[in-house]
Amino acid sequence: MFGKKKQPPIGTLIGEGTVVHGELRFSDGLRIDGEIFGDVVASGDQPSILVISEKARVTGKVKAGHVIINGLVMGPVQSDDLLELQPRATIIGDVRYEVLEMHPGATIDGELKPLKADDKPALKLAVPNHG
Repeated sequence: MFGKKKQPPIGTLIGEGTVVHGELRFSDGLRIDGEIFGDVVASGDQPSILVISEKARVTGKVKAGHVIINGLVMGPVQSDDLLELQPRATIIGDVRYEVLEMHPGATIDGELKPLKADDKPALKLAVPNHG
């Protein structure tokens, strides 16, 4: 299912020891080994991959297509394709996902909610006007 999709290249690395304050927008692929204080969001509707390594800390919202977490995220996480939580992943915040793969040892302190639950259209009933 996901093995057939071509993953974008990881062209950007935020190295260990690097600290970024502010919103971070990226396209294609991003690997974080450092610390981010702000939102990390993939730009546009193109395929994207975000890797948050075991050395990384993100304090803010995380949103991308394919998200792989093995570090600490303090904030909401949304993955529009596949969310992989590796053994050292810790999320303190709500999680929205299309497909979830969670390894033993990964922890979430928040609400898990599939994206499809909100994608259902609301039922609206027409009320006849008898006037």
